[in-house]
Amino acid sequence: MNERVTRQAASDAVGGLGWRYILGTLRAAVPVGSLFQGASVALQAVAACGEEADEHLAIDVRVDRVVLTLQTRRLATVTATDVGLARRIAASGLRTEPGDLQLLEIAIDASDIGAVRPFWSAVLGYAEGGPAEPLADPAGQGPAVWFQQMETPRAGRNRVHVDISVAHDEAPLRVAAALKAGGRVVSDARAPSFWVLADPEGNEACISTWQGRD
Repeated sequence: MNERVTRQAASDAVGGLGWRYILGTLRAAVPVGSLFQGASVALQAVAACGEEADEHLAIDVRVDRVVLTLQTRRLATVTATDVGLARRIAASGLRTEPGDLQLLEIAIDASDIGAVRPFWSAVLGYAEGGPAEPLADPAGQGPAVWFQQMETPRAGRNRVHVDISVAHDEAPLRVAAALKAGGRVVSDARAPSFWVLADPEGNEACISTWQGRD
């Protein structure tokens, strides 16, 4: 059951259940009114997943919501097992919804990625993983850090930018909000994979989705 599924297939499989595919994970939120209720929701989700919870389910309990994340950890991707677990959680009666979910990445442009990558791994205390993989917080709390190959030096722009990965149907709303707040579109050539935006002083951020990447 641990067959990898495409981004499109994962999104299609869980969209009607209140889940969204975001940056290699399936994510959903369950509204709650207290931490006590949140703890009950967490137990219900674990019970729905059974023994597979340990390998696939992560839970963030807050006073107003419980965020559920499904991913096959040893593969760092979504598999058919994760899709099945989302369905089992939905069948358990939990009211999952996709509202206001996002994952943050930090991107660093570098001429020599091999030279700068170890520094960032050391200073952040992050695991290096494979050379093509983002640096990851072992505690699972901080944003991923990845490196973008820079062909020629860029003196006219910043070389560190933030990537905000959101649900595919949230991205246009987020872009519109950024523009209303004084930002501008630097490039939408790769939309809906990502939009490059800039603040009034030219500092850049990307609104990213899974679409157009399979």
